Amino acid sequence: MDIQWYPGHMTKARRMMEENLKLIDLIIELIDARIPESSRNPDIDRLGNGKSRLLILNKADLAEKDATERWKVYYENKGYVVITADSKHGVGIKQVRGAVKEACKARIERNRRRGILNRPMRAMIAGIPNVGKSTFINSLVGKASAKTGNKPGVTKGKQWISLGKELELLDTPGILWPKFEDKAAAMKLALIGSIKDEILQEEELALNLIDFLTENKPGMLKEKYLVVEEKADHEILFQIAESRKCLKSGGEYDTAKAAMFLLDDFRNGKLGTVTMEYPIVSED
Repeated sequence: MDIQWYPGHMTKARRMMEENLKLIDLIIELIDARIPESSRNPDIDRLGNGKSRLLILNKADLAEKDATERWKVYYENKGYVVITADSKHGVGIKQVRGAVKEACKARIERNRRRGILNRPMRAMIAGIPNVGKSTFINSLVGKASAKTGNKPGVTKGKQWISLGKELELLDTPGILWPKFEDKAAAMKLALIGSIKDEILQEEELALNLIDFLTENKPGMLKEKYLVVEEKADHEILFQIAESRKCLKSGGEYDTAKAAMFLLDDFRNGKLGTVTMEYPIVSED
C-alpha cells in the first residue's frame, strides 16, 4: 500500500505554525499512545527548536499500560516533559497545568527576574490528524470550545483559547509530513485513522491488522470473533464476516464490510488494549 497524502489545508497549517511560533512559549504535542513514534511529526521538532516542549501520550486507555510507561520514560530521558492521558474520559488532564509550569520553568524564572509577573504562558497545541487534539482541549477547558470530530482534519483554522491567568492555548489543525518514507509507519497511521479511509483499501488495511494481531496478540481475534487464528489472513477476514453476519444482497459474505467492523473495533478499543510499537533502548 503506497500512501502519499498531503492535502492543501495541511500545507496551510504548516505555514500557520511557522508564522505563529514567535507568539508562543511552549509546544504541547499530542501523540497516540498506541504508536508514539509513528504518530510524531518530525516537522514539529524542527519547527519547535528552542521552544519548551510537553508531550501528551494521548488515548492511553487504548494502549498497553506497561508499554505506555516505557514510552513516558523514554521521552523523559530525551528531555521532554511527558504525561499520559485519556482525553475522552478526562484522565490525566489535571496534570497538564503542572506539566506546563515544569516545561516552562526556565522561562517563568527569566520573566520573574525581569519583573514580569503573572504573564500567561502561551502554548501551541500540535499533532497529527485524529490524535485527539480537540477532545484534549475541550477536556482541559471544561467545555466544548474546540470543534471535535472522529475524522482526520476536522479542525480547519486557528483559535486562541484562554485558561485563566496562567495559560493561553493556540490550537492548530493536525498536520502530517509530505511523504511517508517509512511504509510501516504509514500503515500504523492508517490503522489508527489518521489517514482518511476513503483513500485507502480497507480490506488490505484489515488484512495487515489481522497479520499484526495474530503474530503479536494471539488469541485476541479468537476471543472477539471466534475465528481460527492459524488460518491465512484472508480466511480469517472471511471468518469475521461470518461471525458478524456481514452479508451482501445475494447472501454472499461481505469481507469489505467485515474489514470496516474490524477496523472500527480496533480503533475504539473493543478488541482490548494494543500497542503497535515499543521504544528502542540503547545498550550504551
